[in-house]
Amino acid sequence: MPEKPETPSANTRVKIAASIGLGLVLCLGVGVTWWFYPKPVLVGPKVEVGETVKRKDLVVPASPFTDVTLEWGVNFKHHTGATGNKLLPETMGSGVVVLDFDMDGKPDLFFVNSCPWPDQPSQNTPCGLFRNTGKGFENVTKTMDLASPLYGLGGCTGDFDNDGWPDLFITAVGGNRLLKNNGGKGFADVTTQAGLIQGPSWTTFPKSQFEKDMQNISFPSSATFLDFDNDGKLDLFLCHYVIWAPGLDVSIKTTLTGVGRAYVSPTSFEGTQCTLWRNLGEGKFEDVSKTAGILVTEKEGVGENARERAVAKSLGVVVADADNDGWQDIFIANDTVRNFLFHNQPDGKGGRRYKEIGLESGVAYADGRARAGMGIDWGEYRPGKNGLVVANFSNEPLTFLTNTKPGVLRFSDSALAVGLSGPSRVPMKFGILFVDYDLDGRLDIFLNNGHLEPDIAKVNASQSFPQSPSLFWNSGGSPRCFEPVPPSNSGQDFNKLMVGRGSAFADLDGDGDLELILTGNNEPARILRNDQKTGHHWLCLALEGNGVKTNKSALGALIKCKVGETIMERSISGARGYLSQPDTAVTLGLGSGFADWIEITWPGTNSKPQRIEKPPIDKKIVIKQS
Repeated sequence: MPEKPETPSANTRVKIAASIGLGLVLCLGVGVTWWFYPKPVLVGPKVEVGETVKRKDLVVPASPFTDVTLEWGVNFKHHTGATGNKLLPETMGSGVVVLDFDMDGKPDLFFVNSCPWPDQPSQNTPCGLFRNTGKGFENVTKTMDLASPLYGLGGCTGDFDNDGWPDLFITAVGGNRLLKNNGGKGFADVTTQAGLIQGPSWTTFPKSQFEKDMQNISFPSSATFLDFDNDGKLDLFLCHYVIWAPGLDVSIKTTLTGVGRAYVSPTSFEGTQCTLWRNLGEGKFEDVSKTAGILVTEKEGVGENARERAVAKSLGVVVADADNDGWQDIFIANDTVRNFLFHNQPDGKGGRRYKEIGLESGVAYADGRARAGMGIDWGEYRPGKNGLVVANFSNEPLTFLTNTKPGVLRFSDSALAVGLSGPSRVPMKFGILFVDYDLDGRLDIFLNNGHLEPDIAKVNASQSFPQSPSLFWNSGGSPRCFEPVPPSNSGQDFNKLMVGRGSAFADLDGDGDLELILTGNNEPARILRNDQKTGHHWLCLALEGNGVKTNKSALGALIKCKVGETIMERSISGARGYLSQPDTAVTLGLGSGFADWIEITWPGTNSKPQRIEKPPIDKKIVIKQS
């Protein structure tokens, strides 16, 4: 979408003025009260509870990252198929998925690719599967039967048939793919057999008429596996962006002042619907979007004859048990329309259904208006406190929603209070993740940034097409806890400009800390090795459900870990961020301490949590459901 003009409301101008005023006060050295975690996970200045700390006394730890993409054998490059006509899907991709496809205990990488449009000469632009050998990566795309081209955008992984091997799902303009893992020896396309009905495709179009055709083409974005009904089988949730046709896109006149045609804003297209596919077993899925409450409409106009209009323009999804009732809820980041919260509730017939409660819960808007939501994530940013973070358009700050009381679905935007509002405003933000990059036990925030207009700098001096990623360190302070990591602390390689899109993390080299995997739009992917030297301890947990009451991938499991007087909570979810899925093995940063115990609450069962006393530190542990 093109750069949007800044026309702030009176309330927005007041908030901006307040932010500037607060920044000036802080620069004058006025103290801020900070409440830190207990000593086992404490880093930075040692401060007792209630002690006042000045901003300048907070030291962000140096944690450099090194680009090892080519050194480790990863040579994937994304292709948009763009020819200059600026079709909207060209701005979106692509995503990356972390999975251990051969079950050797080492995380592998799957990169989603796009392809030329039907009226252009064909090119060999397959997706990329890279096997982790322990000494680098090996491109196994062809040998794993994944070389077929498609206009892919995002992906997710999960063992949908509970056979012990993680499968893949790819979202693609004009036709998605469900790929079954055949014992680590290859992937088979089972989309049709599974009953995953494809939306309109371009395969029947005359190639010469593609950019003139007004027939709608399916335009999905993010997807994730989840077990929404706790029956032990993974269901599939699929986001869709807008109602789109190439002829419609080309017919809309939009320009970037003084430059030429611009990419069309999503406000020029009709909204659409998300879909939920229930896993029936035996490799079959059923569309339950309507009966499960996933379809969201609103009336256009007034009166009985007013048209019901689909609302969703969805880009990001994250699944979490937001009210701690044992059932998985769904958060959706929408672009230029309100965000969604699908609350998992009884359907009155012994089953489950969702109710969309974004408006009444405070999730729909951050400051009374819709923002351009891209990526989204959920995590425990402070002991007992979860946050929902949404990456927004350029010149829009991050949305950071916190609930006023654990288990109560009522949220308010705390981006200014936690220190994110001002520092996050300028970049165009896509990929976003909670990640404990320095292993101190606190979840930090990573952003992958990049604009969608190649010529944006000609009309907006504050913007550039490629942009550097952003990292915010979680200091543990209260109320402000997130500090921008300066370029000198993250390293030259981290701050290299790119047209950032998807992102993921995983411990790729087995040393305990988490590498960052970044995708770029129409450019090579990057792997940033984590070279932090804090000396912090860690514990990595890879969970495996029994495949009966709990899905094999253990999506939806809740992990608690006691470190000193602090109890950390982490949940295992599928895809999140933007078009991507990080490693489902959970890395717990222990700081200078150790774990007294870990406790696993498995999804789909009311059994007593599984506890392990004094687990070994600095190890990866596979835990099977007992």
